[in-house]
Amino acid sequence: MTALWRAFWFSVFAVAGISAAILLLEPTLSQIDLLPDQGFAWYYWKLPEQTLGGQLSAWGFYALHQVFFWGLIWWGQANRDKLRDRGKLHPINVIGLLGTGGFALLHYLQTAVWYDGLAQDTSVFSSQVSVILLLVLVLMIEAPRRGLVFGYGGGWLAGVRSTLIRYHGYYFAWAITYTFWFHPMETTPGHILGFFYTLLLMVQGSLAFTRVHTNKWWTGVLEISVLIHGVVVALVAGQEFWTMFFFGFSAMFVVTQMHGLGLSRLVRGLILLSWFAGVLWVYQGKGWEYLNEVVRIPAIDYLLVIAMGGLLVLWRRYKLRSVQAG
Repeated sequence: MTALWRAFWFSVFAVAGISAAILLLEPTLSQIDLLPDQGFAWYYWKLPEQTLGGQLSAWGFYALHQVFFWGLIWWGQANRDKLRDRGKLHPINVIGLLGTGGFALLHYLQTAVWYDGLAQDTSVFSSQVSVILLLVLVLMIEAPRRGLVFGYGGGWLAGVRSTLIRYHGYYFAWAITYTFWFHPMETTPGHILGFFYTLLLMVQGSLAFTRVHTNKWWTGVLEISVLIHGVVVALVAGQEFWTMFFFGFSAMFVVTQMHGLGLSRLVRGLILLSWFAGVLWVYQGKGWEYLNEVVRIPAIDYLLVIAMGGLLVLWRRYKLRSVQAG
């Protein structure tokens, strides 16, 4: 096993350990009194009243983390010639992984001392939307390689793929870092899984310019992991629409994501049949009037791909014509 893959697996286990260690905060967090839940637009895990220490620490540490992440991306892109060996663990990757661990521990201490995250000052939807757009950008970047619908329909994004690849890191780094500091490190299953997933995404970002970063199985796991998080959060909250998350995100896998894994036609066919069987089995009990849940998430994601991708294609054509006219 190369140094690169040893660093990868060590990081995955370290992330699991940090996420599990959140449970040790329970005695401290149990002493915090929170306001009653006020509906779907309310973020429950924030102090009843803001504290100066809470806001300064959350925003200050977030800003440091954001600058650190963006700085790594800028340096890497400015020094691509030094990072040509994609099978090697570069010093910038080591710095990124150590920084990820350091900021994870800093957030751990920040929660224990001040508790509040960025949620105290921002909308609960801001974190959700940032992650949705991240997943949509992944669909756009991968579309020329694996298609959008059963392996087809991604060629129209080929012309803008290089632009997306060059600049996607800045947005991804913002969405991940913002989400990371949005939440306190609470001990609910949803929070722990969420931090585990977010830290894995940071590991992915830290290993840019390596083969791990573009490994199709690793990136596939990251894409489908949002299904587990969404289902667990819904089940813990006692919400009946966990089925929307399960079948919505699994539909994305069946229609798009699995076609980039190199699976045989037989295996893909069996997965598709299993998915249909699962839909029929669940909704014959839940009620066919809820069947529209299956298409809600894919509809939103694909419409965003069409809208955002269309704008980028039009922008590229405008730039090309401007160059030709000049």
